[in-house]
Amino acid sequence: MGIGLWGDAVLSVNDNQILTQVGPGTPMGDLMRRYWQPVLLSREVEHTDSDPIRVRVLGEDLIAFRDSSNRVGLISEWCPHRLTSMFLGRNEENGIRCVYHGWKFDVNGSCVDMPNEPETFDFKAKVRMVAYPTVEMGGAVWAYMGPKEYRPPEPRFEFTQQPETHRYASKVIEECNWLQS
Repeated sequence: MGIGLWGDAVLSVNDNQILTQVGPGTPMGDLMRRYWQPVLLSREVEHTDSDPIRVRVLGEDLIAFRDSSNRVGLISEWCPHRLTSMFLGRNEENGIRCVYHGWKFDVNGSCVDMPNEPETFDFKAKVRMVAYPTVEMGGAVWAYMGPKEYRPPEPRFEFTQQPETHRYASKVIEECNWLQS
């Protein structure tokens, strides 16, 4: 650690990367995944079976959608079959269907339909995609992206428990890392 222009401590390049990089497998990314993260506003996925939306959280490209049962799914953007973007998929009947070969995934990342494979092989039971649990509170969709065994209680902050008439949820896009904001 060096000394800055005004006598402040300056992080080395390596220490700065350790502190600010939040992708999967990074020290800070692993830490931040142990908490519920607000990932989008509820109104961004307001209607069941509406178009999916892209979400980038902690260095991961994800897709959010509201299924026919009013559950919000947060899954990998990339289909595990041919890495086609699920953003192009069709949100239908409790799942999102890939446009490439029609594989359909539910909010838990399970493949629930595979029209191009014979049922006798039950191949769909062997295919999963990255999916994160979500909860809706305070006008926001929150996701837990860490290990199941460390999942904390849901984010029941005081503001999340207020009636809609007493709160306003918004978001701001900042082109910086978490520490700079």
